[in-house]
Amino acid sequence: MPFKFEKLDIWKLSIEYSYSIYLMSLKFPKAENFNLSIQFKRAANSISLNISEGSIGQSNREQCKFINYSIRSLAECVNCLYLALKLEYISKPEFDELYKNSEILFVKLQNFKKAISE
Repeated sequence: MPFKFEKLDIWKLSIEYSYSIYLMSLKFPKAENFNLSIQFKRAANSISLNISEGSIGQSNREQCKFINYSIRSLAECVNCLYLALKLEYISKPEFDELYKNSEILFVKLQNFKKAISE
């Protein structure tokens, strides 16, 4: 593995998170292809993209900045989850599972940021 981010559990988890968002968004109506669906996928992708970008040749302070971007993108995903539930694109159990995964990823991102800040 030549890239530092490939060893990071938060990166691996964020890839799985993004994958689950992609699968879920396949159920959205076609009318959402260029609205909620694309916004949701972009926000989910942004999490792992910022983790990877921040891990290459950056100071810890700079890497923290990219982790913060990932956290903000995760918050955007949670907002999209609420909209998808409200619009009845996903069921309550689907929402609950993805929300739980969001919480887990959030805690891990916060812990990683804290660890590299010390």
